Amino acid sequence: MIKTSDVLILIAVAVAFMTTAFLWFQGADTKQEALFTATWIPSILTFAIYFKIIARKD
Repeated sequence: MIKTSDVLILIAVAVAFMTTAFLWFQGADTKQEALFTATWIPSILTFAIYFKIIARKD
């Protein structure tokens, strides 16, 4: 069963990915910002996995 928190995490990842793609294709001036926002995606997923593990232990 998919929980609301799982859907919100996936939405956050999708928004971060779309923001990264948008910044990347804007041009050379925004490549650094795109690379910075690209690091959010694995960070968000890592926190999601961590909280899932903590929830299973309780």
